[in-house]
Amino acid sequence: MNTVQPGILLPVPDCCRFLTFGLVHGADPAGSLIALRDHGLGEDMVVGIGPSVVSALGAEVAGLRSFPSMVGPGVDIPATPAALWVWLRGDDLGKLVHQANKLKSLVAPAFRLDEVVDGFKHDETPEGMGRDLSGYEDGTENPEDDEAVAAAVLSGVGPALDGSSFVAAQKWIHDLSVFDHLGAQERDHVFGRRLTDNEELEDAPESAHVKRTAQEDFEPEAFVVRRSMPWADASGEGLEFVAFGATLDSFEALLTRMSGLEDGTVDALFRFSRPVTGAYFWCPPVQDGQLNLTALGV
Repeated sequence: MNTVQPGILLPVPDCCRFLTFGLVHGADPAGSLIALRDHGLGEDMVVGIGPSVVSALGAEVAGLRSFPSMVGPGVDIPATPAALWVWLRGDDLGKLVHQANKLKSLVAPAFRLDEVVDGFKHDETPEGMGRDLSGYEDGTENPEDDEAVAAAVLSGVGPALDGSSFVAAQKWIHDLSVFDHLGAQERDHVFGRRLTDNEELEDAPESAHVKRTAQEDFEPEAFVVRRSMPWADASGEGLEFVAFGATLDSFEALLTRMSGLEDGTVDALFRFSRPVTGAYFWCPPVQDGQLNLTALGV
């Protein structure tokens, strides 16, 4: 679909930068969004706009809402709303640094850069998939081709919204020292897959990640297109979780079950990992190589 931001449906890149911006108090975001629109959009950038910006423009995007804070049995899932989210994709982190600096200047003075997370593909499989820093393949059973479009992209809702998508973004911090001290079978049971061949384990416990998040088991089915990438810096390491959807309901259903709010069973991922951010954004459609911001009145 030529109205979809192309980076959404492409495989994860070799490296990336996730940029999160806040809205400067009292600033009108329209001018900065126009500059961002006129900058053009290729495969190297995906843009998401937060609910506060939509509200500041007096607009409405049906289906966009604030990220929900959740408290499950022994787990806390925070909500950290943000105004603008940009995923810079590439194969040279140095180039992405320069690109990010230009982008920061482009969207000023309405937006301030609050967080930068550098991601990378880790231990690529022969099939081109990346792995989480735990060593387990990430993105298994992701929808592909037409199924990915159906899961991630809005259609039949009008020219201002057709081709757009919603994205849920969370930064997870891993405690790999805890994970590394688990036995091999115990690690497999955290994910519900064998590390050696990525096969799903029939005897995995109910807390296994694959059982908590089997997208076809929900009613309605909760398929999303995941584009998560590992990150690491002086503060630690983990996974930047990114999920695109035609509705935020699917991701929210997955997160609710992971947190144990449905049946008291918490996803085993929480044994060694925890989310520290969480935000929703609307990824506008594309028209003639530019963001189509007509839904916002821009």
